[in-house]
Amino acid sequence: MSESGIPSGYRAAAVKAGIKASGNLDLALVVSDRPRAAAGTFTLNRIAAAPVQWDRARVPSASVRAIVVNAGNANAATGAEGLADVERTARAVAQAVGCGVDEVLVASTGVIGRRLPIEKLESGVRAAFERLEASPAAFEAASHAILTTDTRPKTVSLQAEIAGRPVRLFGFAKGAAMIGPRMATMLGFLFTDANVAPADLQAALSEAVERSFNCISVEGHTSTNDTVLLLAGGDGPQLAGDDLAAFAALVDEACTKLARMIPEDGEGATHLITIDVVGARDREEARTIARTVADSALVKTAIHGADPNWGRIVSAAGYSGVPFEESELSLELNGIPLYRDGVPLEVDLAAASASLRGSFETTILLTLRRGEGSIRFWTSDLTAEYVRLNADYTT
Repeated sequence: MSESGIPSGYRAAAVKAGIKASGNLDLALVVSDRPRAAAGTFTLNRIAAAPVQWDRARVPSASVRAIVVNAGNANAATGAEGLADVERTARAVAQAVGCGVDEVLVASTGVIGRRLPIEKLESGVRAAFERLEASPAAFEAASHAILTTDTRPKTVSLQAEIAGRPVRLFGFAKGAAMIGPRMATMLGFLFTDANVAPADLQAALSEAVERSFNCISVEGHTSTNDTVLLLAGGDGPQLAGDDLAAFAALVDEACTKLARMIPEDGEGATHLITIDVVGARDREEARTIARTVADSALVKTAIHGADPNWGRIVSAAGYSGVPFEESELSLELNGIPLYRDGVPLEVDLAAASASLRGSFETTILLTLRRGEGSIRFWTSDLTAEYVRLNADYTT
């Protein structure tokens, strides 16, 4: 697999529609020159934003022409008016593109509980349509337009030889806080020129999300707007068999790269923490332990302070609800063995502290002796800057 450009047949644009108080780019539009297969995964929060409800009713689909995204307003917890605003947004895109309203997918991110400034959004759609380009710069601008408290855009561009022809995959995402699967608080959009049936596309995306966006956390808070959308379509035959498996691996790689960037850019983060749990009975058991450790404020603050207080890690695993025996658990922190088969080891704590202090990346390895289940999970540390940012978010 290698770095790639933008898949053929897609154009993008970004504009300042006046939704963000900052006046920055806040509306992105991606349009396909043909109907594409579409797949999606969404938040499991019972309070699902209006655009999530719209998209869930339309994917998997064999015919999508456009995705429109706004930042600065989540259009969540807005009732019937919010649903009406999604339809108005989709209708504005459909009129500009010349497609059906149901061929438009919508996503939003920002403050919850406020009505969309729909007239500004409709004007922004018209302006964005006039600026559509197939250039990398246009997609880079789109990746900026969807950001909220992110410090940087998150993009991925891949290419693989599949079925004797090059397949390109480009994606961009946003997310920095309120990250707690399933799913994490984030938006992600992927575009490919591979020809994949909608059901196969949905299966590939769902599995990739399980291994990526459902394996990240910043503080464990699941949002109302989480959405990942994947559009696919090209001139070649529909992928099947080994070729479909190769495509699924490409989607998995793209989602993993994007997912890792989110806690890496966690609000106020000074450490990216990778948690590996191995030897569990199955993947879900491993995920339960990893997420419990990832969401522990005591674990996160210890790592922020370069304090190798490993008892916080093993105790978090112990209250995860997974019924293992203490003698089954071992722990390594940044490759330093601290605890083996339920027994603490002699450790140079000063050296362990220096290891934490001297690196942005921290690794936690928890090993059980229960089975073959494993998972990799990512989170960030908890800092005073995170508290400040979220205390002042709407004021």
